Amino acid sequence: MKIQQIRNATLRISYAGKTFLTDPWLAEKGAMGTIATSPFRCRRPEQEHLPMPLCALPMPVERVLKGVDACIVTHIHPDHIDMAGDGSVGAALPRDLPLFAQSDEDAAVLRRSGFARVRTLSDTSSFGDVRLMKTPGLHGTERPCGPSCGVAFRHPSEPTLYAAGDTVWFEGVAETLAALRPDVVVLNACAAELVDFGRLIMDDGDVEAVCRALPDARVVVSHMETVAHATISRKDMRERLLRRGILDRVLIPDDGEVLDFPGHSA
Repeated sequence: MKIQQIRNATLRISYAGKTFLTDPWLAEKGAMGTIATSPFRCRRPEQEHLPMPLCALPMPVERVLKGVDACIVTHIHPDHIDMAGDGSVGAALPRDLPLFAQSDEDAAVLRRSGFARVRTLSDTSSFGDVRLMKTPGLHGTERPCGPSCGVAFRHPSEPTLYAAGDTVWFEGVAETLAALRPDVVVLNACAAELVDFGRLIMDDGDVEAVCRALPDARVVVSHMETVAHATISRKDMRERLLRRGILDRVLIPDDGEVLDFPGHSA
């Protein structure tokens, strides 16, 4: 298994001979605009006028998409899939690319946007011989900023991978870790915050909770340094995890970096 951090929650995951792309936010730097022009408000007002994405993709879109077999959209938010003014999404994606959505409602949005091969994730989904399992998320500490999910990948020759998606630490994450005992866990953890919703995704305390719950797993921190409402940078995260005594357990890849996790022996 290889995981390439592209940008934000966009990952290229090479798994059991298939290449999956998660949460394909492929817009040019600054193309989404600012939070100040949206109904939402940052907990840090000085960041509301920063145009997003805050950084460019580490490679051309064509390279991001090359060889992708299927795409997983954990939820339809504008920092997880490109959104146009008319409500359509995924402008850069091939319309015949197989897509997995978290719900029938999200699947309908993808179909209205012209995608022909859309499936709704469940506990028993699969793509080829790769098993895909939808996992629960809680997208806000004060109230959810819409529904979200994670996804687990399983195959006999590969490590079990759990990408938690946009969630904070809560009983659903704890139960998923206990049930699946994943070898590798990807956490969205820039501690993005919005007024009315609180913290939307994990912070260093939540990362520690995952590490303590599953001491043998490798933990990867993603969704960093791309949105204006983030409150933790990669540098901040390393310093905080060092103080917590768990930095050696956690990988924090730069955009474009590839992480390699050996498969199981036959």
